[in-house]
Amino acid sequence: MNKESLKRRIQVANKEILADLVIKNGNILDIFNLELMSGDIAIVDGVIAGIGTYEGKQEVDVQQRIIVPGLIDAHVHIESSMITPEEFAKVLLPHGVTTVITDPHEIANVAGEDGISFMIADSEDLDLNVYIMLPSSVPATPFENAGAVLHDQQLAPFYQHSRVLGLAEVMDYPGVKNLDDHIIDKLVTASRFNIDGHGAGLDTHGVNVYATAGIKTDHECITIAEAKERLSRGMYLMIRQGSVAKNLPELIHIVNEKNSHRCLFCTDDKHLDDLIAEGSIDFNIRLAIQHGLDPLLAIQLATINTANCFGLSQKGAIAPGYDADFLIIDDLQSFQIQQVYTAGRLVAEQGVYLEKTRVIKDRTPLPHSVRIRDISAEDLAIAIPPEKKVHVIEIIPNQIETIKQVIEVPNDGQYFISSVTEDLLKVAVLERHNGTGNIGLGIVKGLGLIDGAIATTVAHDSHNLIVAGTNDEDMLVAIQTIKQLGGGLVVVRHGVVLASLQLAIGGLMSNKDYQEVAHELNILHEALQQVSKYDHFNLFLTLSFLSLPVIPELKITDMGLFDVATFKHIRI
Repeated sequence: MNKESLKRRIQVANKEILADLVIKNGNILDIFNLELMSGDIAIVDGVIAGIGTYEGKQEVDVQQRIIVPGLIDAHVHIESSMITPEEFAKVLLPHGVTTVITDPHEIANVAGEDGISFMIADSEDLDLNVYIMLPSSVPATPFENAGAVLHDQQLAPFYQHSRVLGLAEVMDYPGVKNLDDHIIDKLVTASRFNIDGHGAGLDTHGVNVYATAGIKTDHECITIAEAKERLSRGMYLMIRQGSVAKNLPELIHIVNEKNSHRCLFCTDDKHLDDLIAEGSIDFNIRLAIQHGLDPLLAIQLATINTANCFGLSQKGAIAPGYDADFLIIDDLQSFQIQQVYTAGRLVAEQGVYLEKTRVIKDRTPLPHSVRIRDISAEDLAIAIPPEKKVHVIEIIPNQIETIKQVIEVPNDGQYFISSVTEDLLKVAVLERHNGTGNIGLGIVKGLGLIDGAIATTVAHDSHNLIVAGTNDEDMLVAIQTIKQLGGGLVVVRHGVVLASLQLAIGGLMSNKDYQEVAHELNILHEALQQVSKYDHFNLFLTLSFLSLPVIPELKITDMGLFDVATFKHIRI
């Protein structure tokens, strides 16, 4: 803001000159007192200059509808939508999300600094406000191979960017606890900014360690007890409702008028089709209301709380001096959005994004990122030990946690044989960044495939190629197809590719528009129905999180089975 801009705002507030835009006759949500107030909203240069009775160059009568602040997603990986930030904005804005705080952790694990730069460049000059938290753990652990390694010296220059807010989800708890210099250096540099946590499975002692390290948020709570521990130790509680991790119905019951100011909403990872069908943070609000939360408190979690947490002093409220990001709704209970404004400009109406003239971005394409040698069925063979009992990853539907089982599995006396009847299937993770030839093999229970194989290069967080199947032949076809695509998702049955989705940008995002990607996703899901007996959880997202070695209990990386409790690899 310059001197002339400030003068103009004051003049509008003082009614000396006309506002650019006045929203008249609205019931305005006072987010500070959690009550509705009547009045006009005067806007100049995209900023609110006054609430009361005003005149403007343009006036819009909302006829006593309710006006609420623009919604903020406290933590989201845009890459999980499989579209670019520019396309992501077109999906979110009709749902009232005007600001997101994103962690480009996924693309950074594939392409390092170039990946972060790509996300920053692609999110410039959008109607959606995109703020960045720098990925703290690339790779997530030293027990897997990613496409890059980012230390503090690589991250430090990015803090100079105006939209970079801090350090994203610190997930290397052993590194923090054991004073690993690489993570401590990152924490020291980020101490002047914001630091997010990733405290999956941490006990009280672990929460103490994290909070002492300056980590002030956590989105990994799954129980009320965990949530209360974080709140009581001064952390912000992010209540997550994504495509796989659906924690809101459990955690929302801890929110009350005493602690609500320390609670935020986030989606973390949400697929494009779910965003289109359900929504984003607006869905969190509606779901919270359905579970008994006061609508005004629900909106508080989705707006001013997140703004305060991250120091966004001009976001999250409808008040003088705040950015004119707001929604117009008919009623609080249903929270159906009629119009969306950002910076005082109408950007979405009746669920449709009002696209502005596109600015052609000068993008440096990310290099090809799928480098896998040719493999055979012998590479996928899982030898069974003499005692016949092996470690098995058991899926918990709609959760990213898993259960570690030790059981007898079908075998031919020497090797594991997949069993559709017992829902025991082979899963493999292939290192795809540097051509190391690493293949981690395991057995998964509960995936629900009854035929064929599925594979994807979306495999949190190192994003190696992960494949699961009922037979080796289809698994090999799936792997070969992914190589040809240069990354993506594929469904195979009887040696035939039923459906595929190419993700040309780092094996994570499509370079197509969101409508086309959504269409291809629908075809992919129709193909899944031919090979799976389950439809109550997202099969590809569930598969993608089996390789995340910081979420309990048992996961798989390109280096083999990983026990999160002991933080080490174990035998099959």
